[in-house]
Amino acid sequence: MSEHTLRGPGQLAAPPPLSLYIHLPWCVQKCPYCDFNSHALRDKLPEDDYIAALLCDLEGALPQIWGRTVETVFFGGGTPSLFSPDGIDRLLSEIRARVRLAPLTEITLEANPGTLETDRFGAFRAAGITRLSLGIQSFDADKLAALGRIHDAAQARRAAELAARHFETYNLDLMYALPGQSLADLRRDLDTALSYAPPHLSYYHLTLEPNTPFGRTPPPHLPDDDLAADMQAHIEARAAQAGYEHYETSAYARAGQRCRHNLNYWRFGDYLGIGAGAHGKLSLPGDIVRETRVRHPRQYLEALLAAAPAGHIAERRHISAAELPFEFMMNALRLSEGVEMDLYAVRTGLPSSSLSATLARARAQGLMRDDDTRLQATALGARFLNDLLQLFL
Repeated sequence: MSEHTLRGPGQLAAPPPLSLYIHLPWCVQKCPYCDFNSHALRDKLPEDDYIAALLCDLEGALPQIWGRTVETVFFGGGTPSLFSPDGIDRLLSEIRARVRLAPLTEITLEANPGTLETDRFGAFRAAGITRLSLGIQSFDADKLAALGRIHDAAQARRAAELAARHFETYNLDLMYALPGQSLADLRRDLDTALSYAPPHLSYYHLTLEPNTPFGRTPPPHLPDDDLAADMQAHIEARAAQAGYEHYETSAYARAGQRCRHNLNYWRFGDYLGIGAGAHGKLSLPGDIVRETRVRHPRQYLEALLAAAPAGHIAERRHISAAELPFEFMMNALRLSEGVEMDLYAVRTGLPSSSLSATLARARAQGLMRDDDTRLQATALGARFLNDLLQLFL
C-alpha cells in the first residue's frame, strides 16, 4: 500500500482480522490481587439469562461486523469454566448461527483447577473448545494460600494433567514475585510447569493494582526489584532451554503454539467484546472505535433483557489520529520480534512517516532497533517498555 493512498485514521484498504471476546464475569471467590471485572458468585449462576443477554448483545453489534469472518473466540473472566459444558455448547451453536467462524477457529476457554471445573474438561472439548487456558498461578501450596487461591497444589497438578489429556493445545498461567517467594521456589515452580510440557506458558509478575485488597494492603515479604529481575531472567533462560519462544512480554510457546487470539490484539487487529465489562476495538469505514460494556452483571442483564434492549454500552470512543501511534505501539511492542513497518499503515490508515520523529528519539535512546523495515524494541526498550511507550503519547 502506498502512503499516497492513505487519507487518514480508519481509511483502510481492508479490515483487519476479527476476533470475538466473551466475558463471563463470575468467580467462586475474588482473588485479592485481581483487578479484572470479576464478581464472587453469591447465588445460583444465572447461566440461561446471561447466555440470552450475550446473544442479544451480539445481535446488536452485527451491523458493525456484517460479512466479516471471526478468526478466534476467547471466553475470559471471571471463571468461564463455572458455566456448564452444555451452556458453552449452546452459546457456540448460537454464535455460529449469527456470524461466520473461520475453519479451524481457535476457541479458548479460561479455567481454574478446582475439582468442579476439571471434571468438565472433556465435556468442554466436546462442546467445541479447542484451547484451554488454565489459571494455575503456582504449584506451591504456601504461595497459593498467600495469593488467596481456592485450589491447592494437588489440584493444580491434577488440572495440568487433565488439560494435557483432553486438549492438543493449552496454556498454563503462572505468576512470579509472589509473597515469600525465593529464586529457588521460582525454579521449582517453573520446573514443575515444564514437566507437563505445555504447548504454551504465560508468566506474569504479581502486580499490586489500585482498588484491590493487595493494592490497599500489600502482602508481606514481597521480593524486591532485583530478585524479581533475577526471576524474570531465569524464566526466560529456562524456557528457552526447554524449547519455548519468548514471543511476547509474558508469553512463551512451543513452535506453532502461539496464542492466535492474543496475537491479533498485539498486531492491532479488531475484536468485538461482548459480556459485562467487555472491551472491543473495531475498524469501521473511516473510523476506528473502542467500546466498553457496562461492568456490573446485574446492570448488563437488566439492560439487555429489557423489552427494548439499550444502555449496555458504557463508552464508545473514537480513536483520533493523534492517539493512533500510541494505541498501535502499545500493542505491537509487546511482541519480542515487533511487527513489520508496513503493518502500521495497514492497520491505522496513517503513513509510517507519522512515526518518524518519535522513532528517531527512541532509537537515539537505544530503546528501538534502527531498522526501517520493522518496529521492534531493543532489549533495553523491552525492559523499560513503559518509558518507551511514553514517547508515542
